[in-house]
Amino acid sequence: MGDKRQVKNRRYFDYLLLFIVLFLLGFGLVMIYSTSSYVSSLNYDGDGLYFLRKQAIAVVLGLAVMTVVSFIPTELYKKLAPLIYFVSLASIFLVLTGLGHESHGARRWIYIFGLSIQPAEIAKIGVIITSATLIDRMTPNSRRSWGGILVTLAPAALLSGVIYFLTDNFSSAFIVGGIAFMMITLSEKKNLRPYIILVGVAIIGVIAFIALVKFHDKLHLGFRGERVLAWLNPEAYADGKGFQPIQSLYGIGSGGIWGKGLGKSMQKLGFLPEAHNDMIFSIICEELGLFGGLAIIVMFILMLWRIRDISSHITNTYENLLLCGVFTHIAMQVILNIAVVTNTIPNTGIALPFISYGGSSVIFLLAEMGIVMRIARDCDFKDAPPVKKKRRVKEEEIHEES
Repeated sequence: MGDKRQVKNRRYFDYLLLFIVLFLLGFGLVMIYSTSSYVSSLNYDGDGLYFLRKQAIAVVLGLAVMTVVSFIPTELYKKLAPLIYFVSLASIFLVLTGLGHESHGARRWIYIFGLSIQPAEIAKIGVIITSATLIDRMTPNSRRSWGGILVTLAPAALLSGVIYFLTDNFSSAFIVGGIAFMMITLSEKKNLRPYIILVGVAIIGVIAFIALVKFHDKLHLGFRGERVLAWLNPEAYADGKGFQPIQSLYGIGSGGIWGKGLGKSMQKLGFLPEAHNDMIFSIICEELGLFGGLAIIVMFILMLWRIRDISSHITNTYENLLLCGVFTHIAMQVILNIAVVTNTIPNTGIALPFISYGGSSVIFLLAEMGIVMRIARDCDFKDAPPVKKKRRVKEEEIHEES
């Protein structure tokens, strides 16, 4: 009896997931220095460490946040979900106040206590917690109904709309909405018809928009229309919206299989805009080759597999939904970033998680990793496979009660 209780009280720590996170962070710092040292030396009085220093501070803060969050019971998020949602929504409106900060022609940041924060990153973790809480409180029948779907998507739709119209940030708005949609879709496996209909409508909308862009001169679809045109025919817009995709592809192609060597990129010398940010994967491929690019993709796949494996050992519905949200967020950003860099989709300005420059992004991603590690503490992967383990736990509880 005592041995069973000792095993039951033992806490598991996911060292593999921690290693993956630390590896991506460390690799990201190396690549940020490699991609930004030349540009920062020109723009900041010879200070080649400017971007590296700022990112390193964000990483340290993020690791501290991850550590604290990993000890917070997940049930607390359920209680604080309304407050978390309100903070996520209110922070976006702060860009319109004196705290708002404009960069590259977009007003998407706020300054608080000397820190630059992008409210859209708060909204991403906010929508995960809010959607998980709403879905968890629904009955299975409600999840299958149109009413239940709309109730779950409404808060995310409001966040997405506010992000888009106040900060003109389509990519973040899309990710926030996509997280909520995938969470409710994956929570219901019996009746997928409503979700298939919604996906079909979205696909038709995208196709219709691309078709309309063909008449860009008559419809005046703005810079997003120009991005679609540049995506369809980048060479025709090589002096405008097609410049960045072309330079990105040059970087990937010139790296070959093994790359030019760390620090030896040519594209980062002012040819590829935002080389240390959204386009950092192109420089990874240029310096480390196809091998380096695939290695990073494998690390992300391992991270997602680990989150999925943790989920398979958890019986708590709410915690499973939180894991689903984090999984979806990371998967969406990795896929969309690489798709943009390779010109598979139009340029949308999405960062590569844990690697691209961006303090807000890395801090809130590490907060999400803290949630995952807290949930992993309740797992014991050594006892039995997921399904058998759940049965064994129930049998032990019955045995102890008797």
